[in-house]
Amino acid sequence: MRQIVFDTETTGLDPAQGHRVIEVGAIELINRRKTGRTFHKYFRPDREVEAGALAVHGITNEFLSGQPRFAELADELLEFLSGAELVIHNAAFDVAFIDAELQRLKRGHVVKSLCTVFDTLPLARKLHPGQRNTLDALCKRYSVDNSGRDYHGALLDAQLLLDVYLAMTGGQAKLILDDATQRHSGTGATTSTWTRPTGALPVIAANADELAWHDKTLAAIDKASGGKTLWRRLS
Repeated sequence: MRQIVFDTETTGLDPAQGHRVIEVGAIELINRRKTGRTFHKYFRPDREVEAGALAVHGITNEFLSGQPRFAELADELLEFLSGAELVIHNAAFDVAFIDAELQRLKRGHVVKSLCTVFDTLPLARKLHPGQRNTLDALCKRYSVDNSGRDYHGALLDAQLLLDVYLAMTGGQAKLILDDATQRHSGTGATTSTWTRPTGALPVIAANADELAWHDKTLAAIDKASGGKTLWRRLS
């Protein structure tokens, strides 16, 4: 399964008022593992960044003045996103901005015609009702280190969301070399130390059929062992 963890930064809050995308960050996953492919670009918006937005992401008008326009990199972005499931926190915001940029180009594309979208915000609200479910709050809840996040940034936030998403949905198997810390001994041997996944693990209760089968299995063990099933004595 191909997924893209996706985030944007913008000049303001509402594309209907002419606000523009100024940064896109996207990280590719295949079967819940990073492939090493990313898309990270800044864009010249041809309008001022609002003070409130600047306070959030720190991306200045001066810096953006030297960046390409969205139109120059639209094809590259669409190629990267096409056919994937986008994983986005508060997806309506980011999708509306990308759709607005594409509509300005009269391309006829909307994000959902190219991709499916998975919004992690409703999932977080379902898992943690009545609690704050901002990305920062989720990082704290799932022990994802966001200490370097002085400002929002599209690629940084995509990486944080990736870690939170994997924790919320069951974690990531640590079975590939890139996820290991290697140590080399003086004899030439190599050992690998694996990092234990952090965050809350989902608890899946047994259903009625599984409980019935469990009891049947214990009864068979009881019969064969003369009533010495350790499980029943300890539970």
